[in-house]
Amino acid sequence: MTDSNITEPLDPMAAARALLGATSAPSEDEVAPADESALGQGSAPEIDPETGEILQGSQQAGEGTATVDGGVSEAEVLDEDALLAQAEVLISPYDRPGKWFVVHTQSGYEKKVKQNLEARVQSFNMEDKIYEVAIPMEDVIEFKNGQKVVVQKKMFPGYLLIRSRRGNDVHHMIRNTPGVTGFAGPGGKPSPLRRSEVESFLSVKQEGEEQQRKTKPRMLYEDNETVRIKEGPFADFQGQVVEINEEQLKLKVLVNIFGRETPVELDFAQVAKL
Repeated sequence: MTDSNITEPLDPMAAARALLGATSAPSEDEVAPADESALGQGSAPEIDPETGEILQGSQQAGEGTATVDGGVSEAEVLDEDALLAQAEVLISPYDRPGKWFVVHTQSGYEKKVKQNLEARVQSFNMEDKIYEVAIPMEDVIEFKNGQKVVVQKKMFPGYLLIRSRRGNDVHHMIRNTPGVTGFAGPGGKPSPLRRSEVESFLSVKQEGEEQQRKTKPRMLYEDNETVRIKEGPFADFQGQVVEINEEQLKLKVLVNIFGRETPVELDFAQVAKL
């Protein structure tokens, strides 16, 4: 047998590369190593097939666009988290810890009594039992010098709302606060308010915000209300409101003139509540 008939053994790795087409790929010596600073920054950088260098535009495009599972960029995730953190969560005052009770106070001293009670809560270390003292307020539309203005007024003069736990020690401390005359309930016993009552007296507020007033304005005068005429030919007459014109700031009042009910149109500034 001659040397020409001898078959060299087949290199299995070369055969595998031939089958997979790996022989057409450039060798490690033909391709320059990639810049390590570009690795891990977003998508794989684009490489110039002739020089083997990383294209500058491709590197810049990858910066700051790292992705997380699902292909969403980290920037988008951070923006979404920030929006969620800033979202305003509305909380009903009824759902806060404790129950709401109503107490009588000396009329005109609601704010002073509120301060007295809050000071006593701190002095007796009862912050974990008496949580909040509120003076229900509402916006009322009034008319001054012919102009419509919105002013804040006490919803229930002579009353306070207190959010606290139940307990004889709590009720005793509240009763003995200067200016408090007692609880509003059957027989003077503390009776918690229902959800509908709490949410009617106190507006739904945001977490951490002291919002204790109703924000929906109501008119100063109401239909069928009896008012006194302050000026004009019918001054000191009393009459019943039968029509309210908010746009023109006028009322139509039914006045008894010589034994007959006569409708009289008046400006808001010409009448007063009884």
